[in-house]
Parts: sequence; C-alpha cells; structure tokens
Amino acid sequence: MKDIREGASNLMPALNMCSVLFVGGGQREMGEEESGLVDMEWCLALPKIELHAHLNGSVRDATLLELAKDLGNKGVLVFSDVEHVIKKSDRSLAECFKLFDLIHIITTDHATVSRITKEVVEDFAAENVVYLELRTTPKTNEMIGMTKSSYVEAVMKGLRAVETVEVVLSPCASTLEPGPSISVNDAYKKKKQGRIFVYLLLSIDRRETTASAMETVQLALKMRNQGVVGIDLSGNPITGDWLTFLPALSCAREQGLPITLHCGEVRNPKEIKAMLEFCPERIGHACCLEDEEWKMLKSLNIPVEICLTSNVRTISVSSLHDHHFDDLYRVNHPLVLCTDDVGIFSTSLSHEYYLAASTFGLSKAQMFELSRDAIRHIFAQDGVKAFLNEVFDSAQTGLLWRK
Repeated sequence: MKDIREGASNLMPALNMCSVLFVGGGQREMGEEESGLVDMEWCLALPKIELHAHLNGSVRDATLLELAKDLGNKGVLVFSDVEHVIKKSDRSLAECFKLFDLIHIITTDHATVSRITKEVVEDFAAENVVYLELRTTPKTNEMIGMTKSSYVEAVMKGLRAVETVEVVLSPCASTLEPGPSISVNDAYKKKKQGRIFVYLLLSIDRRETTASAMETVQLALKMRNQGVVGIDLSGNPITGDWLTFLPALSCAREQGLPITLHCGEVRNPKEIKAMLEFCPERIGHACCLEDEEWKMLKSLNIPVEICLTSNVRTISVSSLHDHHFDDLYRVNHPLVLCTDDVGIFSTSLSHEYYLAASTFGLSKAQMFELSRDAIRHIFAQDGVKAFLNEVFDSAQTGLLWRK
C-alpha cells in the first residue's frame, strides 16, 4: 500500500500542469464552482478510468495504414481496397466491419500484437487515462506457433515496451489484500511523465467452444498475478449460445475472477435475462433491453459500461439523445463511460466525456464525479482504488473551483 501511495506523486505533476489551464496560473481556493461549459480541453485534463476498451479495436489509423500497406506488398491483400476506409474518420457501419476484418488479418503475429499494445497504452495515457482495463481475445496461429498463452505474453511484452509513461500493476490484483505496486516497463525512467495502471481482461469469443472458453479461463487464472484481473464475453452477438460459455464463466466465478459480459447488443430476451440472472460484476452496452429487463438490471444494480459513439455507429441506439445513458444516470444507476474501439469509431475517452456533457447537459462537477465514481467498479484491488482516489483529490481543486 505504501508503494502505491508514494507513487501518486509521479502522476501529480502531469495533472497539476493540466490544472493550470483552469486556474489561470494561480492557486484557487475551494468555494465557488468553475463557471463555463464543459469543453474538450477540460475533458482532456480530467483524470479518467477506462473499463471497456478492446485492444484490436484501438489500433492507430497510422499503424493500420502501415501494416496494411506491408501486407499489400506481400500480396496478402489489395491495399487500395482498404486504404480509403482506414483514412476515413466518419466510417459507416459496413466500413467499420471492414476494418475489423483487416485488423483480424494483421494481428496474427507476436511482434504486431506487442507493437499495438504499446501504442494503445501510450495513447490512453496521453489523454489522462490513469487506469485502463484492456480486453483482448487470446488467439492461436499454428503456422507461426502462436498459442493463447504466447499471445498474452506478446501483449505483456508490449506493456514492457511502453516509453512515455510508467506502466504499473499489482500482484493478486483481484483480491482485497493490498500489495506493492510493480512497474512492468523500464523505458519510462528516462522520461518520468506520469503513471498508468494497466490490467488485462481475457475475452471469450462467442465463436468459441466450451473447451476453448475454459482454456481462456484457465489461462486467466494462471496469469492473475501478472496483470490479468477478469474475464469478458464478447464477439458477434448473434453467434453462439449462452449455455456454451456458462461452464467456463461459472468456473471463473468459483475461482474469484470478476466477469463482464457484452449484454443486450441485439434483442435476445432469453439470453439477456439469463445474463442478468448470472449477475456479473459489470455488463457492456445494454442497448436492447425490454422494460422487464431494465427493471431487473436496475434492481440488481449491475454497473453498465456505456459506449456512446460505438452504440450510435453500430445503430444499436437511434441517436445520442435517445441513448439509455440519460435514463440510467438520472436514476443514479452505476455506470462508466468507455470507448469500446477508439480506432474503429474514431473517438477517445475524452471525447466520450464531452459527448455526455454536451448532449445531456451535465456540469463539470457532475462529470468529475462520474469519472471518479468509475473507481468503484474497477477489478483491481483496494490499494489501487485508494491511489486513484488520491489522484482525483489532487485534481479536484484545479478542475472545479475558483476564487
């Protein structure tokens, strides 16, 4: 616990520098709330928690362009078929799926997985994300000897390669016992530009068999002291059957691994009811619930990972103004703003906060508390939560108050 608390000082200079944007260079006293609308500059300065980010969906456009061009030169794909989609920011749903297909092709070797991981973490850190749960589906590729285990090791190698920020995890991260913080990367020591906690959620793809899903859970259990804190169920929502994955998810629960489920991305009352009855620690999206399912969700008080841009782009909701964020927020239901796939949907966590504030008329104080409240729903241990609360305490004065 002491190591984690002492580490707070590493992050404070970066937050304080951002706070200067709002203090006008002077020190402010608590008392009067900061006037003015929430803007992107303020959202960028806000410390943030990201709990629903897919590794492969968060690839930089520039990296995709480079890797796709390389594959084009090798004759694996026709570069001209994907170039315009990669360069386009306002992609249609069909174009988003085309990018997903491309990413699936390029993320089948260890070096690429490591590179993408490094860049994704550095990008999140650059916008003041102080805690990141990064989810990814362990892949196999017999042609190059990639196993689920070696895939996750490639992700960990990417974490160790991060240069712009200290990457930290704690042993036994999903337990209640505090442990010492451990920096997994050495390159940051030359820069000392802040700190980010990064943990992994291993995803079960809905195309997998029961045996394959169980293999992912066993791998997560094996690596729970190396930064893996939970299990995710994701993939094409119209593929697979809930009962296929239930044995593996039940095993994870019995062994104390927290679980988050992609739930209600499409209308499927039977599955949605079964997922809610399973009572996971969190669910993602929750776009297509009927009245009875909403009542059940609210009565169980299951936190929801909200992805505004993703839900609109995938036509899971008709518009931002019609998004269920508003209903859940007004009844004080636990929720967390997230990105889903920053690369695919051309967004950022700061932008998601700006969208929520501007669409639903939320103040700086409300947005600050929304961000801070996400700490309650992370899968890491209490020692990490204490550290994160100190980060928010330090940032509060500069972000919210004036003379």
